[in-house]
Amino acid sequence: MLIKRAPDLRWSDVTDRSLYLGRRRFLRDAGLAGLGLAAAGAGLSLGAPGCSSKEADASVPPPPPGAKLVGLVKNPALSATEPMTPFKSITTYNNFYELSTDKEGPAELAGTLRPRPWTVRVDGEVKAPASYDVDSLVKGLPLEERIYRMRCVEGWSMVIPWAGVPLAALLKRLEPTPRAKFVRFETLYDPAQLPGQSSGVLPWPYVEGLRLDEAMHPLTLLAIGLYGETLPGQDGARIRLVVPWKYGFKGIKSIVKITLQETQPPSTWNVASPEEYGFYSNVNPTVDHPRWSQKTERRIGEFGKRDTLMFNGYADQVASLYAGMDLRKYF
Repeated sequence: MLIKRAPDLRWSDVTDRSLYLGRRRFLRDAGLAGLGLAAAGAGLSLGAPGCSSKEADASVPPPPPGAKLVGLVKNPALSATEPMTPFKSITTYNNFYELSTDKEGPAELAGTLRPRPWTVRVDGEVKAPASYDVDSLVKGLPLEERIYRMRCVEGWSMVIPWAGVPLAALLKRLEPTPRAKFVRFETLYDPAQLPGQSSGVLPWPYVEGLRLDEAMHPLTLLAIGLYGETLPGQDGARIRLVVPWKYGFKGIKSIVKITLQETQPPSTWNVASPEEYGFYSNVNPTVDHPRWSQKTERRIGEFGKRDTLMFNGYADQVASLYAGMDLRKYF
């Protein structure tokens, strides 16, 4: 998610590399350098039955690029019916600052990310804290394809056929304690695999969080693939979070740690720029970003703009989570 200095996005923000790369590099080198210093000074504090905690054998070769996912079942009841964004666009127009701040950079650099072996540590307020290989972590859970709208805070959007498991199913298996009120997620920190972490653009590792009831909502997904294939590195391999009613930056990528806790965790963009990026970050066209409108969006592959929908079009399913809350205050 690249912080803009213009009041709104232009077509050049969502077109081919040759038309906007020079401006992107200017923003990266000039604007983000200052942001990185500010974020670094923000002082981010970083602080089960059915799952095997055995880690994967490092000698097991990774699946080939684009490997088909076995056992994937479509879930039309939780899927959008709009035309899907092409695979090429989803995999070449990415915000993944751990790799690069350019939109095309993650695809160019994703080969440095090693998706196997991949271990996720689950700890905090759960019955049995442990480290799990991803395959063991999701084994036996329903592997579903869900076509979700994705709205970036920058003002562009996609429609993506994710493949993953319901986060609620995993959390129930892990048995949260009664003290668990929030779920904290953490991205891999390894500049050798994620060279963007050598920069000071953000405080690393990237951290995100959800309220427990948000994490347990049927729409919340842990994705391990898209378009029926294994998740590409630039899209957050080996496992990432998808919360379709929130802005895209809440969908933390390359997760290596899940912590259940009693207190609200810090989230990276909220700490770096709290006046611009709230903890909840629900898609809300009535609350503008301080430097651009959120009323409309540009769908990748379309020429004009369209109205942004409350909760990204998922209001009927999720509005009750925020009943009684001032959504302008808790943005």
